[in-house]
Parts: sequence; C-alpha cells; structure tokens
Amino acid sequence: MKIKFPDGVYKLKADPLPIRKPKKAFNRVAFAAAHVVADALANADPSGPPALDWEKTLAYRRYLLDLGFGIAEAMDTSQRGMGLDWPRALELITRSLDEAGPRAGRIFSGCGTDQLDPAAARNTGDVVKAYLEQLHAIQKRGGRIILMASRALVRVAKSPDDYVKVYSRVLAEAEHPVILHWLGDMFDPALKGYWGGASFEPAMETCLAVIAANAAKVDGIKISLLDDGKEIAMRRRLPSAVRMYTGDDFNYPALIAGDEAGYSDALLGIFDAIAPAASAALTALTKGDMKTYGTLMEPTVPLSRLIFRAPTQYYKTGIVFLAWLNGHQDHFVMVNGAQAMRPLAYFTEIFRLADEARLLSDPELAVKRMKALLSVYGA
Repeated sequence: MKIKFPDGVYKLKADPLPIRKPKKAFNRVAFAAAHVVADALANADPSGPPALDWEKTLAYRRYLLDLGFGIAEAMDTSQRGMGLDWPRALELITRSLDEAGPRAGRIFSGCGTDQLDPAAARNTGDVVKAYLEQLHAIQKRGGRIILMASRALVRVAKSPDDYVKVYSRVLAEAEHPVILHWLGDMFDPALKGYWGGASFEPAMETCLAVIAANAAKVDGIKISLLDDGKEIAMRRRLPSAVRMYTGDDFNYPALIAGDEAGYSDALLGIFDAIAPAASAALTALTKGDMKTYGTLMEPTVPLSRLIFRAPTQYYKTGIVFLAWLNGHQDHFVMVNGAQAMRPLAYFTEIFRLADEARLLSDPELAVKRMKALLSVYGA
C-alpha cells in the first residue's frame, strides 16, 4: 500500500498492532490525558461557546479505560484553558465520571483557576477562592483531583512562600490525596516562573516544600518539563509514599522502566495517541519482559517528539489528527480552530511515524483520510 506525498511516494508498513484488553493491572500507574472531540458544526460559530461531540468524546474514554489506562480528565490535552472553558470542563468531568460507572475511581480530574482571568486576580485569596470553587465542584461529583498550575497564581505571587500558602490552603480541603501538576512554560508560556523560581533548582525546592508540608494530601506529582534529568533528580527526593508521574513526552520509556533507584509512574498526553502500543508495552513490563517493552515503546518516541515539537502547546493538533486517521472521530475540527496550528508536513510525517510504530489501526481508512487532507492543500 502506497500514498503520494508532496516530497515523494511513501510505502506503508501496514502492520497495525492488535488492540487487546490487558488481562491484569499494570505494575505502573498509567493515566492517559484524553482529548475531546469537538462538535464540528457548532464550533463553526466562533462567537458561540465551545461545543463537544459527547458520544465520540466519551467513547474515546471507554477505549482508553478498556486498554488499562486511568483517565486524566479535562487537562491540557483536552484544550483546557486553550479552548475548553471551566463550565464545559465541569460538564466533561461530570459526564466522564457518570459514564465510567464502577470505573470512575480510575478518573482523576483537572482542578484549576481558569474561571479567574489572571488580569483580574488581585491577591492570593482570589486564587484560593477559584481553586476551591473547582475542587468542591469536582468532589461533589465524587471525582478525584489533579491540582493544575494556575496562571493567576504566577501573576499575583510575590514570593515562593505564597505558593506554599496557597497550595496548603487548597490541599486542606481535599477529601483524598491529589496529584499535583507542574506544567512547564513550553506547554503554557503564561506559567513561566512557576513556584516563584527563575530556574529549576529553586522552583523544585519550593515544590518539595509544598509536598513535605502536605504529604498526607499528595498522591503524587506530575512534572511536564521535557527534561528527564530534572524529573529523576526530583523523583529521588520525594517522600516514599509520593509518586512521580512522568509527564515527559520525549523520554517516557526509560523513565517508566526506571533504574536501580526507582521509576516513574505516568500521566501522559501521548498515551492518548499511542494507546495500543503503550498498553501492550506496559503489559510486557508487568511480566518483566523488557525486550518486548522496548520493542513496542521505542518506535513511539519519534512520533511523540514530532507531535510535541515546538511550539509545544499545539501538540493537541497531532493527537486529534491521529484519532481521526484511526476512525475514532469523523472529522478533524478542534475546539477553537486548533487544527490550523500545524503545517502540512507535520501531518504527513505523523502519518509515516504512526505507520512505523504500527499505530495506524486501519491502514486503508488512514490512507483514504490522509488523501482527503492532502486534497484540501491541493497536494
């Protein structure tokens, strides 16, 4: 099977991985940050609120749960704060928890301050109030919490102590241990200087101080800095009961496999796109089969590095594109028009690398849809 791209003819491997439900739980906690499927017709009106195709959005969550993953709900991968506002995020969280039924305990949901315009925040009290509004709303629905980074807190915090005070105040009202989220400014430029530090080391010290002061309320921390050295350095300093969840979409295979001093669990946006490979690899890891783990996981890394290339905040475009190629949704329209944020060469290379990683589940459908996209560009 072949397809003609602007830079030449590509011959497909066309050897998709089987999609199999794991027979037992993984030996790593593995959350997939799931994307949302936009309602293409409703989102044609840029003046209207963001609208979702609920059937397809929830079906994708069932697919991820069936493959053994937990769901990190209403996070950056769902265009949270970049198209998906708080009212829609809460509706998404509510629907997702209801849909999951007995599996709802495998869903942790993003709790942030995105209903508060950072420019309108006057002090840390405003930030606490916004966090608690979301925390109480999610907990009222029986949800578990991922405490997301706050753009408003960056703006009003005057010192690292302000971060310690805000987090301690919010964590005091958490009903269950939460996952903290340190999102780097490559994902969201508005978060530059988070934790009140101009560089990694002082920022890490503040974050570790927050964890130490609230250890009983912290399940773990996800860091998304795309730097494995920084993650390992922090992982080795965490209290024994606090997990490190890798958010490193560049170096995840080695971080999850671990070393003599420990390993990272995972909360990754790329798991949305590589779910069949990641599920099979984690199953192999659970059996101690490192060779199969590497054989399955390593080919996904070039694909992930491309999807998350700079400007990294537009990685959602690649995630949704691959879901469309694989038939999980009927169109490639995104909330806030984000499908336009990458050039044609980005999409053709995703196609190639997904095929190499055996992640085009129906090659004939993928070729048909890729040809349709090429025709839009006159290619």
